[in-house]
Amino acid sequence: MKLLQARWITPLLVAVLAIVVDQASKRWIIDTLGPTPMTRFIPLIGEDIRLAYSHNTGIAFSLFQGKSDVLTVVAFVIMAGAIYLYITQLPNRRTLVQAAMGLILGGALGNVIDRIRLGYVVDFIQVGWFPIFNLADSAITIGAALLMLQYALDEIALRRLRQAMMSQ
Repeated sequence: MKLLQARWITPLLVAVLAIVVDQASKRWIIDTLGPTPMTRFIPLIGEDIRLAYSHNTGIAFSLFQGKSDVLTVVAFVIMAGAIYLYITQLPNRRTLVQAAMGLILGGALGNVIDRIRLGYVVDFIQVGWFPIFNLADSAITIGAALLMLQYALDEIALRRLRQAMMSQ
């Protein structure tokens, strides 16, 4: 039972931190650049990287606009699937995987909170031509990258082990 609990401490703490930082950043953006989207901007690096308050009723790259209710349900289904994979398939005793799961779930919940509370997701980071995004989106992306990194590290370790076994 303790092992079951231990593998959830890091994901829970990381998820809570991701949600708090995401929601605080969105509140600050609304207070600073709102209430009307895309009317005021804060340049960070020239005009290529700036903060810009935006609403998104869709998903990444503004796909499926106006389907916030459906996307909320889809987000919960995906989170349930991620939890299932974490429990059954992923090496969940590894800190990197635990942190990745916390980032993914925290990011997803950060955006779901927006959808439920506001009917849209607050986006505010604009980088060149790339679609505008937020810290929750970044948490999800970083979490997925960490899972890929763990997979690559495991694969490298497995290949080295096989090579060592063959050379004996």
